[in-house]
Amino acid sequence: MRSSALAWIVCVILFVLFGGAACARRSTVPATISDEDFWRLSDSLSEPPGTFAVSDNFVSNEPKVAENARWLRPAGGIYVGVGPEQNFTYIARLRPSMAFVVDIRRENRNLLLLYKALFEISNSRADFVSALFSRVRPSGLSGSASVEEIFDAYAAVPASASLFTLNAALVRDRLLRAHGFPLEPADLEWIDRAFKAFFTDGPEIQFWGSRNVDPNTIRPSYRRLMTMPDFTGQYRSFLATEEGFRAVRALQSRNLIVPVVGDFGGPDALRRVGEYVRAHGDSVRAFYGSNVGVYLTNDQTRAFCRNLAALPSASDAWFVESDGVRSLSSKLKACAPPKQAK
Repeated sequence: MRSSALAWIVCVILFVLFGGAACARRSTVPATISDEDFWRLSDSLSEPPGTFAVSDNFVSNEPKVAENARWLRPAGGIYVGVGPEQNFTYIARLRPSMAFVVDIRRENRNLLLLYKALFEISNSRADFVSALFSRVRPSGLSGSASVEEIFDAYAAVPASASLFTLNAALVRDRLLRAHGFPLEPADLEWIDRAFKAFFTDGPEIQFWGSRNVDPNTIRPSYRRLMTMPDFTGQYRSFLATEEGFRAVRALQSRNLIVPVVGDFGGPDALRRVGEYVRAHGDSVRAFYGSNVGVYLTNDQTRAFCRNLAALPSASDAWFVESDGVRSLSSKLKACAPPKQAK
C-alpha cells in the first residue's frame, strides 16, 4: 500500500510538472525494426490502393510547410502523415520515435521506398541532393553550408547519366538485396520512373509536371520547397540542417518510417495504425492531413473523422494541414460535415 501511494504521489507531481504523458505506461515501440517486420507491418496495415488523377505527385505543392513547421516542437511519440517529401520536414522538426505515412496510392509507397534507399546511401545533405538529382557533388560544399548555398551550387551542375545509372543500381541493390523487400516488377518500374523524373527535371521539378494548368497556379519547385523560409526568415525543411537530415536518416536506417497504402476515409489503414500504436503503449503526437479533406465526400469525411477519433492520440497532439496547424482535438470538433436534414 505504501509503495502504491508513493507511486501515485510521484505520478501526480509528474503530471503537474510535465503533463499526462509522464504517467502513461512506457512505450514499447522498438528502437529498430527488422527488414522482415518492416515489410510485414507495411503490408498488414495497408488497404487496396486507389488513384489520384491530379498529378504523379512526385513532389508536393505546399509552400507553407516551413511556416507550419515553425509552430511544431520536438514531441516524440508517433507521427502520421500523407504524401511525399513534406513529411520529412515535419519528422525532422517533431523527432518522433516512429512515423507512418498513409497514402491512397501504392505509387507513393514506392516513392517513399526510393527515398528510403537514397537516405541510407547518403551521408550528408549535399550527398543526398547529389543522389536524388543525379548531379555530381560540387567541390568545396561543406556540411555547414545553408540549404540555399547547397541548391545554388547544384544549379550550375548538369545531370549525369552515368551517376543516374550508378545510383539507380544502388537503389535497387539497397531495396532488393540489402533489405530483401519482395517488390513486384510494377513497383520497380514506378521507382525507376520517379527517379528518372528527378534526374530529368532536376531541382526545378514540381508537382504539376508538364500538365496543362492555370498559369496562376502556385507551382513551387523542389528547390523552392526546400529553401522556402518561414515568416521569421528561418529555413525549416529537412535539408535546412545536417542535424535535421540526420534525424530523418536515422529513422529510415532503423526502418521506423513505415509507408502504408490506405484511404483516410477507408475502413482499415488508419485503424490498424492506431491499433499498432495502442498495442505499444504510445500515442500519436502529430497528424499531417495535407488538403486530403478537399477530395473526400461527406460520407468519406465522416469516416475520416471516426478514424481520427479512434487513434490513441495525445491530448496536445497537433493536426497539420497544407495551410496551417491546429490541435487535433479542435480538428475533431470541426471536421465532420453537418448532417443533412431529412
